[in-house]
Order: sequence, then structure tokens, then C-alpha cells
Amino acid sequence: MKNSILDILEPLTIIGGGDCTVEDIQLARTIAPICVAADGGAHIALSAGVPLTAVIGDMDSISNEARAQISAEKFHHIAEQDSTDFDKVLRHVSAPLSIAVGFSGGQVDHALAALHTLVVYCHKRIILLGEQDIIFLCPPQMALCVEAGTRVSLFPLGPVRGTSTGLEWPIDGIDFAPGQRSGTSNRATGDITLTLERPNMLCILPRSLIQPVARLFADAQAPAQWSSRAV
Repeated sequence: MKNSILDILEPLTIIGGGDCTVEDIQLARTIAPICVAADGGAHIALSAGVPLTAVIGDMDSISNEARAQISAEKFHHIAEQDSTDFDKVLRHVSAPLSIAVGFSGGQVDHALAALHTLVVYCHKRIILLGEQDIIFLCPPQMALCVEAGTRVSLFPLGPVRGTSTGLEWPIDGIDFAPGQRSGTSNRATGDITLTLERPNMLCILPRSLIQPVARLFADAQAPAQWSSRAV
């Protein structure tokens, strides 16, 4: 049975209800001009003057004032409470790349839930855009042109091993796992490559690298993403 509310053929900006600025949305829209709000993210979109293609969620954070400014047919109510609104958007919208704003700042529990969602939807290309950083799930293989000295943080959300080139502290032979070993605040010595064995490793890079990472994910020749987990 078809599960999609929207099938979008170009990159998508997903706006959440957490901390974000007009500049965050503007930056995301230079890559992904079509916008969908996750529930209360509609308020942020309205305050930024951003047109919305849809609002998706359990609708427990939408004010009557916001409802009055958005066409009724753009609201897609997903009543269940077992998943976040970010999860609901990713589950019901198909897009080649999603830039998510308003998910990595604000409440820590919301940010942690968003990171968990990146791992759940490991088969999708998603970049979280924050105040200082971008966060994404490492694909099986990636190569990125960066300047020497660039901060490259790797954080596992499950057991994972991999290999690297271009890092001051290579990751080869290391067993990463939550509560055991992480790879934060590594540094690039030049262009980097990463190969991971499992879809469990987050990559955290400076916000200034969002364009090259988006190009990496949008490249038709880029290595495939992970297979879908049971969602």
C-alpha cells in the first residue's frame, strides 16, 4: 500500500519546531527550496514568510492562528503518538535529499530523538542543519574535499567499525560503540574518505560544509545509501 503523502523529485527542507533562525531556513532553501513543516514548525515557517507545501504531524502544537493562514488541504494529521513529527514527515514524504532545520537545537530530548531518527531512516539522505554544525548519518562510503584542520567528529549510535584517510587520527581497527568509544573532535589533514561497516555512525561537520555535503548526497554517481531498517 502506498504510504507517501508527497513524492518530491528535488531536495526538501523540513522545518521543525525547535530553535532555528530565518537565516537557517534561507540557507536550507538555497539547496532545497520546497518546504514541509513538522507540526509546530509551521509557526516558524509563517514567521519567516516561507511558503509550505504541507504540514505533517499529530497537530498538537498548531495554533488556530496558524491554521487560519495555511490552506486546510495542506494539513496531514497523523494521529499516532508512537513517533516524533520528524519521523512522521520522513515516513510519509519521499525526496532525494532532506535538509532539516529546527531539530538539533532547543530541548536536548528533541535533539536526541532527531539523531535517533537519522539512524532509523538510514536509507534516506538527511542533513540536520544547526547553529554551528551539520549532522548526518555516514553512508557506506564517502569522499569529501575539506581543508586541513577542519573539525571532523564521528559519533556512534550503535556498534560500528570503519576505515578512513585524511584524518589526523585514523579510525581503522577501532570498535566504536555508545559508552565505549567515540571519535569526536578529530581533524582533517586534507581531503577525507570514510568507509563504514554499519549504518550507526553520525558525522558532525562545520555548518560551512553543507553545500559540499549536499552535493555529495545529490551526486547520481555517489555510493548507495544503506538498506532500509524495519521502520
